Amino acid sequence: MPDSDHSTSPAWRPDDRTVLNANLTNLMTDRGFRSFNELHRWSVTDPDAFWQEVIDRLAILFATRPSKIRGSDSVSDPQWLPDASFNIVASCLDHDPESVAVISGGPNRFETLSLGALTGRVAGFAAGFTRAGFRRGDAVAIMMPMNVEAVVAYLGIIAAGGVVVSIADSFAPDEVATRIGITQPVAVVTQTQALRGGKVLPMYRKCLDAGAPMCIVVDAGGAVELRDEDVLWQDFVVANASLEPILMPASAHTNILFSSGTTGEPKAIPWTQTTPIKAAMDGRYHHDIHTGDIVAWPTNLGWMMGPWLIYASLLNGAAMALYDDAPTTRGFVEFVEKAGVTMLGLVPSIVTAWRASGALEAGDWSCVRVLSSTGEASNEDDYRWLMRVAGNVPVIEYCGGTEIGGGYVTSTVLHPSIPSRFSTPALGLDLVLIDDDGRESDLGEVFLVPPSIGLSSELLNRDHAEVYFEGVPDIGRPLRRHGDQMRRDTNGYLRALGRADDTMNLAGIKVSSADLEGAVSGVQGVTECAAVAVPPRGGGPERLVIFVVPEPGAALDLDRVRSETQSEIRTRLNPLFKVHEVVAVETLPRTASHKVTRRTLRADYASRSGAE
Repeated sequence: MPDSDHSTSPAWRPDDRTVLNANLTNLMTDRGFRSFNELHRWSVTDPDAFWQEVIDRLAILFATRPSKIRGSDSVSDPQWLPDASFNIVASCLDHDPESVAVISGGPNRFETLSLGALTGRVAGFAAGFTRAGFRRGDAVAIMMPMNVEAVVAYLGIIAAGGVVVSIADSFAPDEVATRIGITQPVAVVTQTQALRGGKVLPMYRKCLDAGAPMCIVVDAGGAVELRDEDVLWQDFVVANASLEPILMPASAHTNILFSSGTTGEPKAIPWTQTTPIKAAMDGRYHHDIHTGDIVAWPTNLGWMMGPWLIYASLLNGAAMALYDDAPTTRGFVEFVEKAGVTMLGLVPSIVTAWRASGALEAGDWSCVRVLSSTGEASNEDDYRWLMRVAGNVPVIEYCGGTEIGGGYVTSTVLHPSIPSRFSTPALGLDLVLIDDDGRESDLGEVFLVPPSIGLSSELLNRDHAEVYFEGVPDIGRPLRRHGDQMRRDTNGYLRALGRADDTMNLAGIKVSSADLEGAVSGVQGVTECAAVAVPPRGGGPERLVIFVVPEPGAALDLDRVRSETQSEIRTRLNPLFKVHEVVAVETLPRTASHKVTRRTLRADYASRSGAE
């Protein structure tokens, strides 16, 4: 059914100054396009010309330039930038050394780091990598908050020819151990502890509990005794080193990130040297990041938005602003103001917390020019409130994935901003919606139209072709599976409706039903269970609902089951995953092959609760 007039009415319209100064306008003018639609059509019909333009405008440095943009016509493995030799870190740091690269802060702390100083620190870590005996291609994990040391380590590992393994600092030891087991890093960069909202969170201890190899430890306070094989950060890095990035082909792995599938083990997704180009393009044209901008996005390296922030900022000549505490606090609001943040990215749960607490009401965000939102479905009312309180600025709704290197559907500063709606597929990509009958529709599952820089071409622990290409609908052009459900409104805007498969998005983190159900399976009195995520009416983050089948004759105390379930999930998976409700059912709906049809459970619950 069509949306109400209120839900599809713009909360912001581009003014003349925004349009005149937009990076998109500059690109359109130079290429002779009269509309964004013409630009987008060119970007997908002539991908070689489009990505060459992007590479030139980002001033990517090559020791040996690519012989062409694509080495193959394959949609699953286009072999981007064949014969090229470069190191993407060099392009991140090839700007005015006096310019600001990182602004960091926390309670009672505020510091700036120039690009020259950042380069020196990256050089010191890269030299430490070599001195430690690590070699090109070796993996080093990072499990710590998104702070200056995390950025230095990330760039230093890649500059030295290594591969970063991204592990979220919120993961429980078992989840850390799983990711270490998949990637076999030679070392883990972490810190002694982290402070969040006045709570002390152990970092180094968690690495030990996960059976980590050699740890490189930042002293962030707290009394810890290192193992013999571990080393403090200051003893690992080399003073006064010169940066000499190791040259690599475009296809070289630089980062392994994780995204849950529909089985228990997370997918290990390699990023190559080309993936940052996608992230930086999205930042430049969809988030309108300019040279000299200050970009903030509360995140960490375990989520793709951590590496995205590094590349979208530095490759565009902008600085990143990092706040080392909870972003829901008044302190973060004041940090945004003091740092002069111009592009601020968020997840919707932060906005909900601000609205409830009033933390933003007294803030002066006249510096903020663009807001962005990703990670989970946004709430329309919250975002209309945010845009008003923040000073009538647009929200770039942005949705993508780790295996995309950025977004596939987004907004721009040239389109009116409608909360909880996307105005366009991302440049360089197209999409179609396929209904249950396998036909193109305005309501259905999202399939991407490849190729595009950023799209993965391999997985470390899955059959990439099977996951993304096998069994896709035949509509006369190649498609790539993604898995989201969307609806196209009559005005052409798109709205996210959640996942089509059994992977769900909780607190901005994808997790499989199997992982959640495994954590619940030992709860007393429960014989079977199924986990689903249901979006609330009016939009917003998905809510985790657990369906349980009681033992025969048992009278379950659902409050007890919910409490025990929450405790198991917090301990075994992630403390950010919250159980919204536990529902007792006689049986679980199944297919003829005995697979649980979670979609049926989701739909039945949504109809009873009034969710969409």
